[in-house]
Amino acid sequence: MKTDYILFLQALKASLENKKVDWTQEITLEQWETIFKLADLHNVLPMIYESVYSCEAAKSIPLQMSSVIAGKAMRSVSMQAVQTAQFKRLYAHLCQADAVPLVVKGIVCRSLYPNPDYRFSGDEDLLIPPEKFMQCHKAMLDFGMQLTEPEKDIEAAHELGYGKAKSPIYIELHKSLFPPESDAYGDFNKLFEGIWEHTVEIEAEGERFLTLGYTDHLFYLICHALKHFLHSGFGIRQVCDIALFAEAYGENIDWQSVYERCQNVNGEVFTAALFKICDKYLGFDYDAMHLHEIWRNIETDEEMLLEDLLEAGVYGDSDLSRKHSSNMTLGAVAADKKGKKAKGGVIKSVFPSAKALSGRYPYLEKKPYLLPVAWTDRILKYRKETASMSDNNAKASLKIGGKRVELLRKYKIVK
Repeated sequence: MKTDYILFLQALKASLENKKVDWTQEITLEQWETIFKLADLHNVLPMIYESVYSCEAAKSIPLQMSSVIAGKAMRSVSMQAVQTAQFKRLYAHLCQADAVPLVVKGIVCRSLYPNPDYRFSGDEDLLIPPEKFMQCHKAMLDFGMQLTEPEKDIEAAHELGYGKAKSPIYIELHKSLFPPESDAYGDFNKLFEGIWEHTVEIEAEGERFLTLGYTDHLFYLICHALKHFLHSGFGIRQVCDIALFAEAYGENIDWQSVYERCQNVNGEVFTAALFKICDKYLGFDYDAMHLHEIWRNIETDEEMLLEDLLEAGVYGDSDLSRKHSSNMTLGAVAADKKGKKAKGGVIKSVFPSAKALSGRYPYLEKKPYLLPVAWTDRILKYRKETASMSDNNAKASLKIGGKRVELLRKYKIVK
């Protein structure tokens, strides 16, 4: 593995242990740039800066560079503190309106970090039963939240985004944990039936929140990572979330159930590789995570997965070529579910099905025959949006897509 990656992981491990690195060796300017670029890419800049700024090796960082990084880290921490305070007020308002949603990921995971505000969350995810959706929607509007996409069909959409004027808070309100229309992972929802019967209350940031049961929540964190892996990738922060959650609640988790459900999504080898990364690079040994023997006995090589996620960034957004490669990986998974060979075809990456495009073009749900119109619009917008972007290249997308389809095979997600 690249030296820069190893240094980044060492700094991250130190942060998770609420420690600082003791680097005394010479670290080049290029290496520092890469470490901080990775930190920014994975939304852990405050964590990394806090763990490295006082070490002997950091004295070689140019003052201007250090000031820029410190300022950016401080703004991130400040922004997160504001978002958390506003989210707590919103959640109290929803409870008073008898529209209590489940809080998933977000503040639940953030509260497990030594310094919660250092773990930035772009949004907070809420889950509400479909029958209470309109009640919760009204309560959101009463609080001053506004739909970010007012043109969306509220009844048909599985999730809606909300923002607030002059506020950094952003909420995604879900009727289901995964988009039901997805050929690649819409069926994940079946494995979460009955979750409302196993909810728990947890304390986070000095408040009580209703959330998924411990077993359901860990499995959801795994599936959420897998979902993004099927797209263009996911980042190291999601691995940290899984490790910290397992460490905090592992004694309450039904590990056999997690294993069996992972088998249902062809994710047991993938998940075992995540646990190996937690153990080998992030300082979470299997005993600390209360990991069942069944997981320890799965043979898997975590290195290729680790390299992929480090290159991917938070949600595979490191560059546009990688993002656009997701059509190949999603197509490969969808084909595999239908018993076909996962080819990751080029044609499908350019011309997705009506179902795959219905999220962006809602009219396709009722008028699938307009698919050619959507294809044309998509291609024209794609060309316009990416004409001047150096990180977008069709040939590169195909190469990344092909490589990532092979990764899906390696971790036995597809045949």
